[in-house]
Amino acid sequence: MGSTSSTDVVIVGAGLSGLVAACEALDAGRRVTIVDQEPRANLGGQAWWSFGGLFLVDSPEQRRMRVRDSLELARQDWFASAGFDRPEDAWPRRWAEAYLDFAAGEKRSWLRSLGVSFFPVVGWAERGGGTARSHGNSVPRFHITWGTGPGIVEPFAEKALQAEREGRLRLRFRHRVDELVVTDGAVVGVQGSVLTPSPASRGEASSREVIDEFTISAGAVVVAAGGIGGDHDLVRRMWPSRLGTPPARMLSGVPAHVDGRMLGIASDAGAHLINGDRMWHYTEGIENHSPVWERHGIRILPGPSSLWLDATGRRLPVPLFPGFDTLGTLEHILATGYDHSWFVLTQKIIEKEFALSGSEQNPDLTGRDLGLLAQRVRPGAPGPVEAFKERGSDFVVADSLSSLVEGMQALEPSGPLSASSVVEEVEARDREMANEFTKDAQITALRGARKYLGDRLIRVASPHRLQDPAAGPLIAVRLRVLTRKTLGGIETDLTGQALSASGAPVPGLYAAGEASGFGGGGMHGYRSLEGTFLGGCLFSGRTAGRASARAL
Repeated sequence: MGSTSSTDVVIVGAGLSGLVAACEALDAGRRVTIVDQEPRANLGGQAWWSFGGLFLVDSPEQRRMRVRDSLELARQDWFASAGFDRPEDAWPRRWAEAYLDFAAGEKRSWLRSLGVSFFPVVGWAERGGGTARSHGNSVPRFHITWGTGPGIVEPFAEKALQAEREGRLRLRFRHRVDELVVTDGAVVGVQGSVLTPSPASRGEASSREVIDEFTISAGAVVVAAGGIGGDHDLVRRMWPSRLGTPPARMLSGVPAHVDGRMLGIASDAGAHLINGDRMWHYTEGIENHSPVWERHGIRILPGPSSLWLDATGRRLPVPLFPGFDTLGTLEHILATGYDHSWFVLTQKIIEKEFALSGSEQNPDLTGRDLGLLAQRVRPGAPGPVEAFKERGSDFVVADSLSSLVEGMQALEPSGPLSASSVVEEVEARDREMANEFTKDAQITALRGARKYLGDRLIRVASPHRLQDPAAGPLIAVRLRVLTRKTLGGIETDLTGQALSASGAPVPGLYAAGEASGFGGGGMHGYRSLEGTFLGGCLFSGRTAGRASARAL
């Protein structure tokens, strides 16, 4: 049996990039169908769960915070971080250039025209800590959307739902694409399985029981189905040797349906997959005390003050401080032979410096609640952070350093943690606080960070001894690797059209979002500057949506 239908543009994936592509095609007067294997509750995909951070260059928000940014400085940072070094980086390089122009140009005004606004304090992610020509952001560029991830999804979802009510867009949930239909070398539609209806809420696992089949013919197909972060076995198979041995234990920063299926299906239809060994996983993962999906982890967005120790209790080397170099830290931790590390900090630090990634962990920003937001500048940790401290399985709270170490060892009873090493590291660090000057590069960095108004106001605690009773109690947090983003994917030209291994366009096939490495097959290269994943979905979705509509 099975159903058959036709449309102008069919989009695989109802996440942010797919919604943006659909809106652009609809604006061009095209008939659009979106198919997604998950229930309607997942409209917006991974973006809905995000903190809503966006990379902007020389924005009014930056200027109000006395940050001097420029396209030239942003380009210097991007290309130093990307480290493009392969022949197949030709299109990713061009995408990076185009995205930087977008981020320094119309990105903000375009979003503002859609009703998107930003929290006034700009965050400083991926600080780098090396030289001017090494990885990292030279200045704060992380703009938090007012409404976080749902606030970014909202204008595109509302437009799509309105188009559905008007009959211009068909949303086909529980429709899993199993094959791209190819005729005479051109992609002319999709075929797949209709899955049984599911009551699963957003992010929850849903049934894979097949009840029917479907075929949709189309003038163009846009693959916007995300990456591989929900499939740990696939992550391990793609794991690059440069990052060491894959962790035995990992938490998931994305739901299980982020499974990478469409990458292989696109490859079977002639698309060229590149840079599959480039990926972005976090080292500051903690287990969610109220999980939505299996192995559900949350990332701590740390300020720079916590003391970072490896599994044995040794301090991480310069410049691997909290919030400075994600992949450099990942590589170092795995080189120790263990898959976890520790933060040691104080109540004073957690109150000012800990934020949790995710829309659900930031109800003030997500709910646009000014009263709740005001609590961030009052004494005490934000509610969600305090809840993790009290209920999270990775937290140890103690009034003395010896008790803290005992609690850390109890969390990892078979681990290699040396009590004497922890004590020596904490005491040595505390001795460096006696003067305004120090040889400790981390202390110098946090004092420098407080010269930035945004960090001084809400992000970096005043320097103090970890064993200062007035700053206590002491806190330790066990950190694990958290899967997140695929940086490679379907190679595309600057219109978002998929390319074959020979470099020729694959007629009728386009890609956007994480499935395309956020553009070109990997516009980030090896490393991200943060705030660039949502932005990459916006830019690549807009590009592919416009191009697929024009091609008809």
